[in-house]
Amino acid sequence: MSGEGSHYFDAQPATDGTRRRRTVELQGRTMEVRTAAGVFSGDRLDLGTQVLLRHTAPVPEQGDLLDLGCGWGPLTLALAAAAPRARVWAVDVNERARELTAANARDNGLDGVRVLAPDDVDPELAFDRIWSNPPIRIGKDALHALLLRWLPRLTPGGRAELVVQRNLGADSLHRWLEESLPELPVHRSASSKGYRVLVLERPLSP
Repeated sequence: MSGEGSHYFDAQPATDGTRRRRTVELQGRTMEVRTAAGVFSGDRLDLGTQVLLRHTAPVPEQGDLLDLGCGWGPLTLALAAAAPRARVWAVDVNERARELTAANARDNGLDGVRVLAPDDVDPELAFDRIWSNPPIRIGKDALHALLLRWLPRLTPGGRAELVVQRNLGADSLHRWLEESLPELPVHRSASSKGYRVLVLERPLSP
């Protein structure tokens, strides 16, 4: 990534923010999107996201769906296209990422998208589905704090699907999730291209 000291998890990236237009295929739908440096995978649809999209379960037709760490918005766009009657919450600390996701949703006619900084999301809001390609490179402690903040907000019957590169600690994260969130049973639903898809589900209330 260009720009010394600049990272995709910075609130205001110092890198050049020139927008570039790209055509991507998301869940069988061709979309025109804008990307830029200074956000996660700003030049392409990254492989981990592709793996996650190939192995996700069907999403609810309505309800509240969360893309945690939205980047320029591929998971948000896929969720909104799959569930046009749902509210899709796109959350990222990165201001440029939020601007891109909002523009991409608007340009593709996806009206159910709400784009917010993490602290602007109603703390009482719970989610029927969470999709995330989590920011592993923020460091273990920050990553754990992030997941502990959002994963417990699954509704009864809700499901979170995370994609993590095996070489960046997918299996150790799996163990940590089992130990730290025992109320959300976790299993690996897929392994592909060097990535794991980890699934957590909140059981329905008895």
